[in-house]
Amino acid sequence: MSRLWSDLTHTLSPYVPGEQPRIPGLIKLNTNESPLGPSPKALAAIAAQATDDLRLYPDPEATELRKTLAAYHGLDPSQVFVGNGSDEVLAHAFAALLKHDAPLLFPDITYSFYPVYCRLYGIEAQTIPLDEAFQVRVADYRRRAGAIILPNPNAPTGVAMPLSDIETLLKDHPDAPVVIDEAYVDFGADTAIPLIASHDNLLVVRTFSKSRALAGLRVGYALAHPTLIQALTRVKDSFNSYPLGRPAQAGAIASVLDEGYFRETLAAITATRVRMVEGLTALGFETLPSSANFVFTRHPNHSGAALAAALRERAILVRRWDAPRIGDYLRITVGTEAQTEKLLTALTETLNA
Repeated sequence: MSRLWSDLTHTLSPYVPGEQPRIPGLIKLNTNESPLGPSPKALAAIAAQATDDLRLYPDPEATELRKTLAAYHGLDPSQVFVGNGSDEVLAHAFAALLKHDAPLLFPDITYSFYPVYCRLYGIEAQTIPLDEAFQVRVADYRRRAGAIILPNPNAPTGVAMPLSDIETLLKDHPDAPVVIDEAYVDFGADTAIPLIASHDNLLVVRTFSKSRALAGLRVGYALAHPTLIQALTRVKDSFNSYPLGRPAQAGAIASVLDEGYFRETLAAITATRVRMVEGLTALGFETLPSSANFVFTRHPNHSGAALAAALRERAILVRRWDAPRIGDYLRITVGTEAQTEKLLTALTETLNA
């Protein structure tokens, strides 16, 4: 605390990211990073940008990247917005689209950055409880709403919504912006992108950090009707006109164009997820159905805090939250096959100790 802080700064409760400790031999399964690395073509494109041209500003409109994403998703470039990671894209969406007289709605168990943005921008919010199976009940959202934001699949649960439920939300709230945060959609959920053509209130937010293994590059994007994209652009250009450097734009383009590598790595990660769930089930864990690159699991006879601590002693990091309903759950990133085997071995030793 400081007398020099603004009143706003005093009231903030910042987002707490997954820890990044330096532990020898660490198996890091706490931040949902890809275990397989980016496309080699993306790495080559990034390296090729290390030239004298770095003295020049990048394209503020990321024109070629937006064209590439538009072609990939069957949209027009006017329907594409890019930013410095999906967190920045979401921050602009909160400022541009989600503050209204009626409250913003989102689940009680969801991405913990959402309430942080609400405090930052002074947005009134109402949390809607997930059901006993940790699923969104669309009927619970049939209430007064200025806007709605939902991750699909949800985080940290990994549970996905069917596309029909998202369409129902859009139809129930035709005059409210509906943001679908698809950070993990490539791992098994249905994208809402096809609904953009018929719903001008839909904004789909995506990232290169998870399924494209470029968390260190910081590239996110949004897809929507041009009027929503214009709103994000107005906020972006009031904040930072150059959010993506030349290496980021080039690497993202190359990643999108390397479809073969993308599909290959997705298949490998989802196969390892199946193996992880099978191993956890054999150990007595109860795991929610996951459509993400992580699982959300608990053991009925052991506390989540104790299990997380025991894994940490074995240099394996997972994530958990001291929060109602989920305190005994662990969110475990799907790592390599070798990391998964070490995780299951460590859990077996812990349960048998």
